[in-house]
Amino acid sequence: MYFVYVIKSEKDKKRYTGITDNLARRIKQHNSGSKATPSTKNRGPFTMIYFEKAENSMMARRREKYLKSGIGRAFLKNTVK
Repeated sequence: MYFVYVIKSEKDKKRYTGITDNLARRIKQHNSGSKATPSTKNRGPFTMIYFEKAENSMMARRREKYLKSGIGRAFLKNTVK
């Protein structure tokens, strides 16, 4: 089971979209700065604003790509208030 997630920085209010097989661990990593990607390393703390399940990594990647597209960003804007 994989998850596609969107977190929002409390510091600069920007969003980050990613995938993981362990959602709780990954959010903890983002907030602690350990094993965080360069784009989130100094932007914490983060709040999770959206997530969804995916059956496998390929489906999760496909959904992540969609959420990063223009239509996907519009979907998030309308879904997450």
